[in-house]
Amino acid sequence: MTAMRRQVTVEGAGVALPGDLTVPDDPSGLVLFAHGSGSSRHSSRNQAVAASLNQAGFGTLLFDLLTADEERRDALTGELRFDIALLARRLTVAVDWLDGSGEPAGRLPCGLFGASTGAAAALATAGERPGRVLAVVSRGGRPDLAGPLLADVRAPVLLIVGGADVQVRELNEALLGDLPDGSDLAVVPGAGHLFAEPGALDQVAALAAGWFTRHIAGG
Repeated sequence: MTAMRRQVTVEGAGVALPGDLTVPDDPSGLVLFAHGSGSSRHSSRNQAVAASLNQAGFGTLLFDLLTADEERRDALTGELRFDIALLARRLTVAVDWLDGSGEPAGRLPCGLFGASTGAAAALATAGERPGRVLAVVSRGGRPDLAGPLLADVRAPVLLIVGGADVQVRELNEALLGDLPDGSDLAVVPGAGHLFAEPGALDQVAALAAGWFTRHIAGG
């Protein structure tokens, strides 16, 4: 498979969602991104992590979890950004779309990267597609928002939290034992919820690449 980057439309369940699909030469796997509340596929943080994963040999798909009309509504009301069931359905649609799209990348082993509320959606989708999703990484995530759906997750999960993001760190620490064997928690010292501190996002990207290499590429 040769290197490729292009815009795609993720279709299914009555929606069409714009996305950016990037596949490097000879990819080891494909990582789908679920952005956090109030964000989109244009999230600079997720794009930075995706670029690092591309350099590490992984394809990436960043796409909008909401339609344009839903984004406008959510900007006014905030009612959809915490609708984990809806966000998870959209992420599952993307996984299934890849499988049936005819895209060469659709044949690659799959991982999920979720940020903030998107991490709960990623966990829910991992539970929905246990044979397809091989690994999950959560950045500053809220796995507690996945609720009882956590019990269905079979893929190993890496929870990445900022050392200064005390409330989220404590939530992640409390839920680590509810995740599958082989899951782990990594604390980025001094980082806040957005990992805006110098070098913090680089550490996130390195941790994610290592996790996907281990559990998807077999490295």
